[in-house]
Amino acid sequence: VHLVESGGGSVQSGGSLRLSCAASEYTGNGYCMGWFRQAPVKEREGLAVTATDGMIRYADSVKGRFTISQDNAKNTLYLQMNSLKPEETAMYYCATRRRTGWWCPLDPGEYNYWGQGTQVTVSS
Repeated sequence: VHLVESGGGSVQSGGSLRLSCAASEYTGNGYCMGWFRQAPVKEREGLAVTATDGMIRYADSVKGRFTISQDNAKNTLYLQMNSLKPEETAMYYCATRRRTGWWCPLDPGEYNYWGQGTQVTVSS
């Protein structure tokens, strides 16, 4: 599966961005898809994951501000990010993996297909 992210950019603190991740093929309910980020000198962290049957999980740090969604007809995953903070400046990635249970993991180490990332910069 080939993934391509887009939609990153620069925004002021409190602003919003919508990221997109186009997949080369339809992954269906047998896959988990998610958004992750990595700031300089920090570990990659999971933000939100979903599957086509409606399973959604959010990291506590983004719950209530970020919304993950997908358009199966377009094989595209989205992340709407609101109330962005300067400390959320990072490279944002989408990833996918075969689903092994109801819950999709937030641990980036569990995912084996990754996009190249899109940079998000939040200024104060």
